[in-house]
Amino acid sequence: MDDIFFHQWSDVLRTLAIGVLAYVALVLLLRISGKRTLSKMNAFDFVVTVALGSTLATILLSKDVALAEGTAALALLIALQYVVTWSSVRIGWVKRVVTGEPTMLLYQGHLLHDALRKVRVTEDEVRAAVRQAGRPNLEKLQAVVLETDGTISVIELGNDAGETSSLAGIRSDSRAKSSS
Repeated sequence: MDDIFFHQWSDVLRTLAIGVLAYVALVLLLRISGKRTLSKMNAFDFVVTVALGSTLATILLSKDVALAEGTAALALLIALQYVVTWSSVRIGWVKRVVTGEPTMLLYQGHLLHDALRKVRVTEDEVRAAVRQAGRPNLEKLQAVVLETDGTISVIELGNDAGETSSLAGIRSDSRAKSSS
């Protein structure tokens, strides 16, 4: 019964020492890699974060993984994340594959039901986002957009300034398909 709760003091001391060192290594690697590594998460960033957490847990709890090996694994994950994000800023198709595209859910006061179904968002969720943005009326909105990180942006009715508009880059085909 003692094995369930405690093995040896050396195991506890190893976990504490490796834990501190692995944590310091992870923090240093994250600082070196830049702010983008810690920015608001899209699906890709979420996967990298889970992988980093899993790797850190393995380093802490597995006697089969040396600190140097674990640190190398953390560095590899962060380096891969850096390469992919660097590429996504410079190569359009990489960005689309990694982060996806925002989706228009409402345009000029009209809900886009096909888009809502496609991204599995309900009308109630759109209305909640509009209320949270402090807007009382859907009809007085230019657009509601599901962003690539899962947040919902609410844009008031106003002048659509063409290419400088915050709606530039969101596929216009969904604008034309409004259904009430």
